[in-house]
Amino acid sequence: MSAADRLVWRMASEIQDGDVVATGVASPLAILAIAVARATHAPRLTYLACVGALNPTLARLYGSSEDLAYMLGRTTEITIPDLFDHARRGRVDVVFFGAAEVDGDGRTNLSASGSLAEPRTKFPGVVGACSLRRWCKRPILVVPRQGRRCLVERVAVTSTTDVRRTRLLTDLARFSVGDGGAQLEASSDVDKVRERTGFPFTVANDLAPLPEPPAHVLEAIHTLDPDRYRGERVGA
Repeated sequence: MSAADRLVWRMASEIQDGDVVATGVASPLAILAIAVARATHAPRLTYLACVGALNPTLARLYGSSEDLAYMLGRTTEITIPDLFDHARRGRVDVVFFGAAEVDGDGRTNLSASGSLAEPRTKFPGVVGACSLRRWCKRPILVVPRQGRRCLVERVAVTSTTDVRRTRLLTDLARFSVGDGGAQLEASSDVDKVRERTGFPFTVANDLAPLPEPPAHVLEAIHTLDPDRYRGERVGA
C-alpha cells in the first residue's frame, strides 16, 4: 500500500453520498478520489467536470485531467460559466484545491514565489480558485508532498483565502487551517510532520492516526488507476 493510495482514500472519504463535487484543470488526484467515492460509498454523487461534462462515466484515470475521454457517458454538457454559476448559487459541496504554498491561517499561493512585482518563479496561476474556494460549501486543500517549502509560515503571495476554517490534507497529515492558526487533527507520525511543516500548529487532544483504506477501496483505486498516475504526484 502506497502513500498515494492512502491520500486518495482520505480525499474520497471527504465526499458524502449525494454531494455535488467539481474539478478544475490539472486535478488528477481529485478525479481519482471522486471516481473511488462513486465506486464505493457515494454512488449518488454528482460530478461537474471542467472538461465540459456532467456525470461522466469515470471508468479510469487518464494521463491528463482534460482528456476528452472524460466526456464519455455524460448526462449532458456543461461550461465553465455553468460550473461557476452553480458554485455561486451554493450548489457545489466539495472542491479539492491544490497550492504551491499553504500557511497556518489558510492562505494559499498559486501565483509566484518572491512577489508579484518581482517573481522568482511563476506558478500556474489562481484561475478560478479564489472564487470557487469561497463559494463551495466544503473546500479541501491538498498538498500531496508535504514539506517546509509547501507548508510555510506565511505564503509569499496570497492567491486564495477564506473566513472559514478549512481542512488541509497531505501525504502525512490532516490539518485544520484558518483564523487562529493550524491544528493537527490526524497523523501517524507527529515527529515527521513537525520536521516537514514550516508553520506552527497545535495538536488536537483527540489526535487520530491516518486511516488505512480497506481492501475493497484499494481494489477500486488500483482498478481505476492501472497506470499508477497517482504515484507520480504523491510523496512519502
